[in-house]
Amino acid sequence: MSQYQIAVVVGSLRKDSFNQKMATALAKLAPAGFVFKQLQIADLPLYNQDDDGNPSAAVKRLKADISASQGLLFLTPEYNRSIPGVLKNAIDHASRPYGQNAWAGKPAGVLGVSVGAIGTALAQQHLRNILAYLDAPTLGQPEAFIHAKDGLFDAEGNIGEGSKKFLQGWMDAYVAWVKKHAG
Repeated sequence: MSQYQIAVVVGSLRKDSFNQKMATALAKLAPAGFVFKQLQIADLPLYNQDDDGNPSAAVKRLKADISASQGLLFLTPEYNRSIPGVLKNAIDHASRPYGQNAWAGKPAGVLGVSVGAIGTALAQQHLRNILAYLDAPTLGQPEAFIHAKDGLFDAEGNIGEGSKKFLQGWMDAYVAWVKKHAG
């Protein structure tokens, strides 16, 4: 496959989200042939199983975007030692109704940025557990628990020099993972 579309899901709606900035900057480290599309999740209604037979346009769009991708990239903040509700809501919508799981078989990468010293480690672990159940093979190593501190991004919004080598290594491993599993 010469072109890989990656569905990017950012679990933060905040205007100045570190994870949103990381999603944009990280995509610049990918090789040619990899296109990163950030999926919109802010307009999804709260998941309600009663709506499975008649999903909203936003849910249909989300599932179509995931289905059109060859890989998944999740960037999550950590809220109360877990993933944000908006991210869980998007995951639930795209995995339902039972038997119509859009995440299944899509190779995934997980990372997160936080002002906390453990850099989203617990949220990422919860997300990995969910993705395992949803049959999304998830890159295990290297892990990327990113501490948001001065210099993480440069003035143009790119990855700063202090983190660039590590995150380029992460991206290289993720690209290899997607190529291995995207068939």
